[in-house]
Amino acid sequence: MNADKELDARGLNCPLPILKAKKALADMHSGQTLRVVCTDAGSMRDFQAFARQTGNELIEQSSAAGEHISVLKRR
Repeated sequence: MNADKELDARGLNCPLPILKAKKALADMHSGQTLRVVCTDAGSMRDFQAFARQTGNELIEQSSAAGEHISVLKRR
């Protein structure tokens, strides 16, 4: 999936991927998408909770080769 912006959060542990995603989304327009690539396995669950709490839409999640990808749509 093509995203408007990509965030490389590889090597970062909770809560840094969420904090960086929150900052990135704040600089984006409504409807734009952010693709976050993490190596922290807990990020999948964290981004699900983040989307519920902030109203941003979690469009897609996937894992492959130790990388966990979450795609969020700015509210």
